[in-house]
Amino acid sequence: MAEPDVKKTSKSVLDQLKDVTTVVADTGDFNAMKKYKPTDSTTNPSLILAAANMPEYDELMSKAIQWARDQGGSSEEQLENALDRLNVLFGGEILKIIPGRVSTEVDARLSFDKDGMVEKAKKLIKMYKQDGIEKDRILIKLSSTWEGIQAAKVLEEKYGIHCNMTLLFNFHQAIACAEAKVTLISPFVGRIFDWFVKNTDQKSFEPLEDPGVKSVTQIYNYYKKFGYKTVVMGASFRNTGEITGLVGCDLLTISPKLLEELSKMNTPLQTQLSSSKAEEMDIERVTVDEKTFRFMMNEDEMATEKLADGIRRFSADAVKLEKILQAKM
Repeated sequence: MAEPDVKKTSKSVLDQLKDVTTVVADTGDFNAMKKYKPTDSTTNPSLILAAANMPEYDELMSKAIQWARDQGGSSEEQLENALDRLNVLFGGEILKIIPGRVSTEVDARLSFDKDGMVEKAKKLIKMYKQDGIEKDRILIKLSSTWEGIQAAKVLEEKYGIHCNMTLLFNFHQAIACAEAKVTLISPFVGRIFDWFVKNTDQKSFEPLEDPGVKSVTQIYNYYKKFGYKTVVMGASFRNTGEITGLVGCDLLTISPKLLEELSKMNTPLQTQLSSSKAEEMDIERVTVDEKTFRFMMNEDEMATEKLADGIRRFSADAVKLEKILQAKM
């Protein structure tokens, strides 16, 4: 029996995706960015740690350490300065490659310290400014704790610093971010998928039934229905099906491995999300204050577990990065 014909197009899935969604590189590897030509790029402690272990980034490590030494202060202050400087140097190099914005993450160990996050963000933006990079090309990444969202509100309103809310797994987290008028959220599709695979009997999902895809779809539709300016960037993908399930989302941040797979696929791509469709949907408005936020997070076992796990992982990678810098210092 003959195989059914699969329609092919002259454009790759990646190029078709770029027509309707802003593609962001989820990597700290400059070579990958040059190859796939994303509009924006995002980093986190895990990605910078992976890059920092590559010999080609030794020069950036040395520059960060020298800058920290020049600032003086205690050994602890110098180490903190070196880590901050490394983040900014990475961001600066990325901005030489991409036309858009880079996301730079505030230390996850500050995730429950609103004032600490505000001060760290201001410091990072000041360092970029000293390098001749304006704040409109930077997104400051903050954990989507209640404190992180309130820090973002201050940064956006008072200082005009644009924020990217990370480690987002829950509808109420997303609403709180939109109410705080943050620039962008990064719901973690793949980590939601991981939790359901681990904690339920179902081990695989069709793209539109994937729990991570469904979560982002719900958030996107709610934002567009009620005219929020906050944009949605799906993140942390495990397979190309999750990506094709969110075609039309404002932005998608994708790893080099999956960018490569998408560049080799050439089947027709169907748009799944659109603001015009969302505006016609019958969706009830939800109000989220601090008490509601904390209770609804408590009720959501997956979101509570994955937020805590994400903060622990990013914090652990920041410590590993500090140890590498400390050894070189």
